[in-house]
Amino acid sequence: MAGDFGIFDTVDEAVDAAFAAQKELVNNFNMEDRERFIKAVRDKAFPMIQELCQMEFDETGYGRVEDKLGKNTGALMATPGTEAIPTNMYASKKGLTVEYYVPYGVIGAITPVTNPVATPFGNGICAMAGGNTVIFNAHPNAVKTTSFAIQLFNKAVVEAGGPNNILVAPKVPTMGTLDEIMNNPKVKLLVGTGGPAMVKTLMSSGKKVIAAGPGNPPSIVDETADPAKAAAGLLGSSSFDNNLLCIAEKEIFAVDAIFDQLMEEFKKLGCYIATREEADRLTDVCLVKLDNGGYAANKKWVGKMAKDIAAEAGITVEGDPRLVIFEAQHDEPLVQTEQMMPVIPIVRCKDFDQAVEWAVPTEHGNWHSASIWTEYTRRATYFGRLINTTIFVQNGGTMSAFGNENGSGTNSPTIATPTGEGVTGPQTFLRRRRICFADGENYMGA
Repeated sequence: MAGDFGIFDTVDEAVDAAFAAQKELVNNFNMEDRERFIKAVRDKAFPMIQELCQMEFDETGYGRVEDKLGKNTGALMATPGTEAIPTNMYASKKGLTVEYYVPYGVIGAITPVTNPVATPFGNGICAMAGGNTVIFNAHPNAVKTTSFAIQLFNKAVVEAGGPNNILVAPKVPTMGTLDEIMNNPKVKLLVGTGGPAMVKTLMSSGKKVIAAGPGNPPSIVDETADPAKAAAGLLGSSSFDNNLLCIAEKEIFAVDAIFDQLMEEFKKLGCYIATREEADRLTDVCLVKLDNGGYAANKKWVGKMAKDIAAEAGITVEGDPRLVIFEAQHDEPLVQTEQMMPVIPIVRCKDFDQAVEWAVPTEHGNWHSASIWTEYTRRATYFGRLINTTIFVQNGGTMSAFGNENGSGTNSPTIATPTGEGVTGPQTFLRRRRICFADGENYMGA
């Protein structure tokens, strides 16, 4: 079994190496060592983050390099480590019970083409903090970047005196290698990001699955909101990395009293305001119609620049606007479909109640993300309760929940919505065990 700092010719070789590395990690190193290895990864990768972001962009063609710097730096530096692993104790005269968290062993993970750097670093840090190792099945269109990130991670751990092959992957990932990973008896837990088909595939393994599914996050802007702040916040969040992030707002519902002011603020910020006729052409470019009558994002334009999408629709725009926006009806396809492009429909609503009535169904019960801009806490509470998303933000873009300059929180490699774990951390990828020292009241000594 050779391998090149985690990259192997076959799945079996990769899993066997990860299995051996996991045993070495938990048997020969303590929690302080794991934290030291995490620091080594951060110290080694951070000076190379610009190179990694450029590599990701060059290979996938998605997003913006300047935004990837923030995204990948957050995954590397703000993903929690061993400090996030709790221990619970229950003591009384009758005895002592301790709950603590232990690793699954080898985790099988799918890396999306949209995050070939952030996912290995984020999942890798969480896994190693808990004493796990990971075999990744990289997306074929991002395998070079994912492999480089895996090798960088392993080199840092080895240089810090730790075991090699904490992260591993097959050299040529395919659907066949994914099937091998899912069915390998040494792989005890599966983690994945993608649509319903991906979740269904992982669930078919019969193993525990932590899955990040699709989202179509809406945002409401009511008449009490500051239109300038709302426009700036929504622009920053929904245009980030060309709307690749699943948490980013995909459609906006603005009440009539503030609608025109909000559009004017978007225009001041350099957004292109499309006409109704242009919006129809944009819809034809951004979406494809499915056999069942529904719509899906046109993969050719996912994560692409707004100006290029506009050009494909026969629209000439000045400069490099971060967003193309247009007034839309609440039931039209670009409102109802997760597009992952910097083309954002804005729906004019009679009042707050109508905004809620229209916004809630567009999330399609994905339990993912939503935001609201209002000075009324009761309105935020009402909307938040109805939409019931994992991420919910008042007066900020959805990214505020992950500790950017407008909010508090930690980074997360996976937002597990269909399987219910929510914002994941090291503790998510661990088993909880309980040990009880009973009959303490009657213990008389040796």
